Amino acid sequence: MKLRDMTELAVRNLREAIFRNTLTTLGVAVGVASLVAMLSLGVGLQQLASNRLTKSGLFDTVFVSPKLNLRGGPPAAASQQPATRLLDEDARLEISRLPNVIEVFPQIRFPTEARFDGKPFPTVVAGMPLSSKLSGAFDGMKGEFFSSESAGEAILQIEFAKELSPDTAGLVGKTLAIRYAERQQLEDGSGGFSIVPKEKQLRIIGVVETEPASGFGGYGNGRLLIPIGVAQSLRAAQVNDLRDVVRGGPSKPTYASLTVRAKSTANVDDIEAAVKKMGFGAFSLLDASKSLKIFFRVLDLLLGLFASLALAVATLGIVNTLVMAILERRREIGVLKALGAADSDVKRLFFVEAGVMGFIGGIAGVILGWLIGRGLTIATNIYLKRQDLPSVEISSVPWWLVLSAISFAVIVSLIAGLYPASRAAKLDPVQALRYE
Repeated sequence: MKLRDMTELAVRNLREAIFRNTLTTLGVAVGVASLVAMLSLGVGLQQLASNRLTKSGLFDTVFVSPKLNLRGGPPAAASQQPATRLLDEDARLEISRLPNVIEVFPQIRFPTEARFDGKPFPTVVAGMPLSSKLSGAFDGMKGEFFSSESAGEAILQIEFAKELSPDTAGLVGKTLAIRYAERQQLEDGSGGFSIVPKEKQLRIIGVVETEPASGFGGYGNGRLLIPIGVAQSLRAAQVNDLRDVVRGGPSKPTYASLTVRAKSTANVDDIEAAVKKMGFGAFSLLDASKSLKIFFRVLDLLLGLFASLALAVATLGIVNTLVMAILERRREIGVLKALGAADSDVKRLFFVEAGVMGFIGGIAGVILGWLIGRGLTIATNIYLKRQDLPSVEISSVPWWLVLSAISFAVIVSLIAGLYPASRAAKLDPVQALRYE
C-alpha cells in the first residue's frame, strides 16, 4: 500500500469518529501544553537570572586585592613572590593593559557626614563608574544617572534618602554637602601624610532603590553614590591608608581592591591567572554561575518529569481510541486483508493514525503552552507594575523546545499505537469479515 493511499485512508478514518478522535487529540494537546508551559517557565527563569547577573557585570568581573590583607578574603595564589606587590596606580595601569580587559577601577568607599537642610547624617560614600549604568541596578530609578565622571552629582540609596526627607522624589535637584577627611602628602620627605577636613557640595540627581554599591571587601554598603572620577579627586582617607601607616607602608596611596571588567566571561579565567602571576590576589564569581546552571538543569528536569505525567495520561487515551477503532473496523480490516493488504500495511495504517493525532496534538499543545506562558508573564508584569518594579520575561519558548515538544508528542503517540496496531494486524481476515 502506497504512503499516499495510507495517509488518505488514515485521515478518512479519523474523520469518521471525529468527536472521539478530537477528544483524544485534545488530551495530547493538554499534555504537551503542560510540558511546554512548565519548561518555558524553567527556561525563562534561567534566562532572566542569567541575563540579570550577566548584565550586572558580576560574571565578567575579576576582583583584585593585595596578597596581604586584613579582610580575610580569598586565599592568594600559591606562587611565591620575592616581595609583596603594592596595589597602587602603577599596578592598576599594568592590569588595564592585559588582553581583553575593558576597564580597571578602584573600589572607593569612605565614611562621611552628609549635611542636608542644616542637619548632619552619617553615611558611606561610594564611587561608581559610568559603566555601572548598564548593570541593571539603576533600572527604574527616580531621576537621572551621572552626566560625567567629573560631575559634582550624587545618587542616593532609597533608605538613606528616607532619612533626609519623607518625600524622596522631592530630593532630586537639591544640594547636600559631604564632609570627609582628605589625605595630603607631607612635603618634608618623610613619606607620611596628614588628614585635612574637607567639604564638597553635590547636587542630588537621582534616588535608587537597589544597593548597587554593596561591593566587595566588607567596607559597608555605599548609600551616597558619586562618580568614580570625583571620588578619586577627593583623595579621601580610607581604611587601607591607616593599615599602611600601621605597617610602615609606602608613602604613595594604594588601593584596597580593584575591579577588573573583562570583554566576556570566556576571558575571566585568563585575566584572573595573569593577575595572580603579578603577585596579587584575584577571584571571580564564575563558580557561582556554574552552580546556578546546575540548579536550573535540575529544575528543568523536575518540571519536565511532572509535566510528562499529563502526556502519559494522554497516551492512554490514544490506546483506548485505537483499540475501540479496531472493534468498530474489524470488517474493514478484513476487506483490506482480503484485497491483499499485508499485516505490515495494517500496522502502518494504525501507526499513521496515531502519528497524526500526536502531530496535531503536539502543535495545538505548543500553542496552548505558549499562551499559558504569556498569560503568566502578563499577570506577573501587572503585579510588578503596581509595585513600581520593571517588567520581566518569566517564560520563553525557544525553537528547540517547540520542535522537541512536537517530536515527543509524535513519538509517544506512535508508542501508544504499538499495541492496537499489532492487535489489528493479527486479525484473521475470515473472522473479521464475519464480524457484525
